[in-house]
Order: sequence, then C-alpha cells, then structure tokens
Amino acid sequence: MAFYGLILIPLLLLCNILISDAKGSLAQFGEQPLSRIAIHKTEFVLHDSARISVSPVLLGLEGQNSEWVNVEYTYSSPSNDDWIGVFSPADFSKSICEAENTWVEPPLLCTAPIKYQFANYLNADYNITGKGSLRLQLINQREDFSFALFSGGLSKPNLVAVSNKVTFANPKAPLYPRLAQGKFWDEMTVTWTSGYSLNEATPFVEWGPKGESKVQSPAGTITLTRNSMCGSPARTVGWRNPGFIHTSFLKGLWPNMMYTYRMGHRLFNGSIVWSKFYSFKASPYPGQDSLQRVVIFGDLGKAEADRSNEYNDFEPGSLNTTYQVAKDLKNIDMVIHIGDLCYANGYLSQWDQFTAQIEPIASTVPYMVGIGNHERDWPGSGSFYGNLDSGGECGVLAKTMFYSPAENADKFWYSTDFGMFRFCIANTEHDWRPGTEQYNFIEHCLSSVDRQKQPWLIFLAHRVLGYSSADFYGDEGTTGEPMGRESLQDLWQKYKVDIALYGHVHNYERTCPVYENQCVQKGSDHYTGPFNATTHVVVGGGGASLADYTATRAKWSYFRDHDFGFVKLTAFNHSTLLLEYKKSSDGKVYDHFTISRDYRDILACTVGSCPSTTLAF
Repeated sequence: MAFYGLILIPLLLLCNILISDAKGSLAQFGEQPLSRIAIHKTEFVLHDSARISVSPVLLGLEGQNSEWVNVEYTYSSPSNDDWIGVFSPADFSKSICEAENTWVEPPLLCTAPIKYQFANYLNADYNITGKGSLRLQLINQREDFSFALFSGGLSKPNLVAVSNKVTFANPKAPLYPRLAQGKFWDEMTVTWTSGYSLNEATPFVEWGPKGESKVQSPAGTITLTRNSMCGSPARTVGWRNPGFIHTSFLKGLWPNMMYTYRMGHRLFNGSIVWSKFYSFKASPYPGQDSLQRVVIFGDLGKAEADRSNEYNDFEPGSLNTTYQVAKDLKNIDMVIHIGDLCYANGYLSQWDQFTAQIEPIASTVPYMVGIGNHERDWPGSGSFYGNLDSGGECGVLAKTMFYSPAENADKFWYSTDFGMFRFCIANTEHDWRPGTEQYNFIEHCLSSVDRQKQPWLIFLAHRVLGYSSADFYGDEGTTGEPMGRESLQDLWQKYKVDIALYGHVHNYERTCPVYENQCVQKGSDHYTGPFNATTHVVVGGGGASLADYTATRAKWSYFRDHDFGFVKLTAFNHSTLLLEYKKSSDGKVYDHFTISRDYRDILACTVGSCPSTTLAF
C-alpha cells in the first residue's frame, strides 16, 4: 500500500488509536485552537532554571517533508498550565509589533505559534518533577523552527525558555501539490507551494504519459501580504508568510491516460530543484460510458497526528476521513470538498498543515473545492453573511491555495464535467436569490447539460439550501438557510437535479425525493423510472465537531447518522448511479441508494417540470 505521504505514515501508525477515540470528546472547530492563546499579553521572564531542547536539528536529509522531533524540557517552578509553543520562523521574538494606538505600548510578541501542547501531556508528574518530553511532528513550512516554554497558561503567557533552532535541509522545496480540473475536460492544473520567488527561480511542471517522454509547462506565481487580508487575526497575530503559490496548466490530455509529473524550479545558475514524482489519471471524455467514482464531503478541517493544538480534547474525524479516502484512492477518480476546508480562521500557518494532510489525495486525483463561511465571511467584504468566521481571510487564502475553474475566483461558483457527471457548485457566501448573478449561473449550469451524454446532474453548496434536521436550523424555525430552498427548488425540479449535497451541518442526513417540503416519492434504497424529485444529502461530517438533530423528525428525513463520514458517488453507466455513505471510523457503508433510469425517463413529465404541449399535429 503506497502512500506518498508525509502525513499518512503517522496516520497509519495512529489509526487504531484514532478510530477508538472516534466517540470521544470533541474540540469545537468553530474556535480555532490557536485563538485561545493571548500571545499579545506575553511577558518575557526568561529563567536560568528553565531549559528546552529539540533534536534532531536538521530534518529532511533524505528528502522527507515531514519528521518527528524530540522535545525535552525542565523548569524549577512547574505548573499544569505550562505549555510548549512551536514557532516559525525561529526568531519569533524579534518581530516588530505595532501598537494598537499611540497611547499604548506595542506588545512584546505579536506572532502566534504554529502549534502548541501542554507540558504535562503524557508527563503526569511534570508539575512535581519539572521535567518532561514530547514527540511532535514538523512539516516543511519554508522557515526554521524554535520551541518555547511558557508558564502562566494560555491567557497570561510568560516566556521562560527558548530552544535551539531546527530546520529542513531545503526549506524552500516545492511541496504539497493540489490537482484540479481546468476549465476544459482535457486540462489538469497543478498548484503547489514553495519558498522560491521569481527573483530566484523559474517554476514549471515536467509531465507526460507514464513511461513516455516528458514536456515542461510553465507555472504562474503569486504570493500574499498582510494587506491582502481583511482583518484580524489574519493581519495580526495569525499572519505568517504563506510562501509562493504556483499553478501550471497541463493541456491536451488524452482521456483516461495515466500521467506522471513533478514540479521544478530552475535556479539562475542553471540547476533545478525537483519535487518527487507524482501521477494522476486524466479525466474521461464528457459522456464517456465507463466506471466513474467521486468522493464528496464538507467541513473536513485539519488535525495533528501528534495531538497538538487541541487543548485537552482530540478530534480524530479529520484524520480518519483523510486516511479512509487515501486508502481507497485506486477506486476514486475525483474528490469534491464543499467548503470549510481547514478552519484556519485567520491563522495562516494552518493552510500549510492542511495541504500537507491532504497531499496524498490531492496530488493523485483532482481535489475540487467549494467555499464555506470559514473561508469567506467577513464584515464589509462583500460576503452575503457579515460574520467573523474567516478570521479576516475573506476568501483570499482559499482562492489562492486552490485552483477552481470559476470565471471569477472571487465569486467561486463554477461547473465541472466529469464523464457522465455534471457538477454545479454554488457559493452560499454570495447571494443566490432570483435576479442575482449567481442565480443566473445556477440556472445556466443546470439547463445547459446534455442529459443524454451526462445523465447525472449534481448540485453542491456549502450551506444547506435544501433540507436539514440540524438543531440550529430548528431553533430558527427552518430546515435550511433562509430563502435557500424557496429560491432554488423550482430550478432543481425543472431541470431534474438527481442529488443536491451540502456541508455546514456536521452530520449525515438523506431525504426522500422531496419537493415543496413533501415527499414526492417514498424514501428507498433504490429508485427506478422517471425522475420525481431531488434527493437532498447533508454530508458535512468530514471532521469538524458533530452537530445535533432536532428532537422532532420531519417526514422527509429518511436516513441520518450522527457521526463522521463521507459520500461516494459511482456512475456505472448512463443508466445506473450509486450513492454510498461511509463512516470515517472504518470506511464501511452505512447508507446507500441507487438510481436506475434511461434517457426517456429524464424526458418524462413530472410535477413542476412538465413542458408546455399543443394539440396541433
């Protein structure tokens, strides 16, 4: 079982632990763990009796992008509130902090750590002996690292000791490739991160059919500054240079052919810095009759294999989902992550952690993303909802770190064709109501597909625009976003959308084929014949802490599961589609249904979608 990974190796080692913990206490993903640290209140009280050291000091000597380090520390005045922070760059205490206004002194520290763990973690007698040790995982993030020992807890941190520096052999190496379909079916994009600016090297991708000669395609390069962010913490304590983001377009692919690729940076002395080799399978021709399999989930988030960043709780759902999908990659052709990607919430270091976590998946199959509230929402930024959920990122990181074939990346709605599938991916953080630009996009996406060639029409959005039994919707007296279903249900019915999938609600739920709040057809594990109504599926249990259901169950709610999981769609041919819901804890199927339908069944008249007729001959 070959995982190209940097995260999957520890995942394999921890799999049994993670699965057994799947019902344990849950960290609240709505609160970014790093936000608990009042880093701006730090006092410098460096103490001779405090020591912290890390080994090894040089990582990645054999090309690894991830390694575990040993951290040892002592302190003469230990407390259960003491904690270890991992900082990068290593000279974090030399940052020049700005004062909030001219009447107050600037803080001594203004950079959050990239991860932290309490000193007594797995060191039960630390508060007595003052001695402890940790094993923590580092990934290559373009800069060196240092570790700091703090007393005073997270709310009043006192810096008492700083470690030696640790670095990767090549901190600027090209890393964490993310594949995505381009604007055309025969185009694949490769996006990756490096430490090389255009003043140092020229980025490109070398690629070609497996076993055959290779060509080189240039890559574009962008980066971000603090001023690219909309607010705090992304502009302040959460800011960390995200490096240089490169995207290359591999065009003219042959359908279903296996390709190999690697990223390169040509330095101005003529030498080339290479990534390792990766491979992918090109997309099928639109309408091609073949086995096609797509995994879909929302709200994955990121988690640390070393259990850092989770205070006293540990969230296994994200790692389990990643592990189960990566394990089954030979049977997956594409992944769609419908919003709430990593919950960085303005702490930019977490985007590196996330792209490292999904690298075994995203480097092998197209990893298509939608945008959610935790990527986009910020007051005064043009988002439909004026909350603080993005932590000041206002969509900038999501559209920079991941390519999408959207006409306008700021709006982030798009369609993508994959063989017999047409996917219409909406952006619920922009207005979707009738008369808006997005409403027109949705109708065009649904109406323009040739159902003889692409019979399986799928609508996706982050927030629930259809049906959900989430308790927080119930508290508002609704079953989804206000004006969601009312605005779009006639489109779904008119254009005979087979399935609508959503994230945002952190659980799984499937409806009967439903229209105007009524089951047009009884819920079942198999549907055959003409289209009756759209089946709505909530699949927001990718990894963020689970959401509860309302106490009263609606008649349209056919199957639900309060657990982490994901959906797999399998198109066997133009007549048969299978949806499977799998739990992340074991990868087994817990719900499924099939649709068996011919083209004439799609043409047939049904409620809300009967074309006008005439008696004339």
